[in-house]
Amino acid sequence: MADEQEIMCKLESIKEIRNKTLQMEKIKARLKAEFEALESEERHLKEYKQEMDLLLQEKMAHVEELRLIHADINVMENTIKQSENDLNKLLESTRRLHDEYKPLKEHVDALRMTLGLQRLPDLCEEEEKLSLEPACHVTSKFTGMHLYALCAKPRVGPGTPKSQNGSRMNKEREST
Repeated sequence: MADEQEIMCKLESIKEIRNKTLQMEKIKARLKAEFEALESEERHLKEYKQEMDLLLQEKMAHVEELRLIHADINVMENTIKQSENDLNKLLESTRRLHDEYKPLKEHVDALRMTLGLQRLPDLCEEEEKLSLEPACHVTSKFTGMHLYALCAKPRVGPGTPKSQNGSRMNKEREST
């Protein structure tokens, strides 16, 4: 009977060993799965960080690009303002010259008429470049400005014959 009891004790021990071994194998399998998941997650985390670094680099490149665009916009705004100032100065200078020219021309025309000579042609009849028509308005978001004609007569059309000195004349001028 002692042998039976000893065998039963050994069988119980074997059964316990078997159960503990199965439990240990299950834990070992779970441990292996967890370790693989850990390695996989570490790889993913590394990839995520690399992607984040690339995105940050791209962001900085775009920030720099935007900074350069803003700098270009500032340069263009300053250039436009300077050009508008230059245009205003030239327009004012042109108006002053025209204001000087007009009475002088009227005086010369009056002197010519007293001698029986024809009047000199107006500026806009001599050269089209000397006529600033209302059609050439210049406007911008910074300053609104309008250029006006230096002479009151309209420009001649393309079919108008040229005078002896080569400039186009109005038909009404030819009839006089």
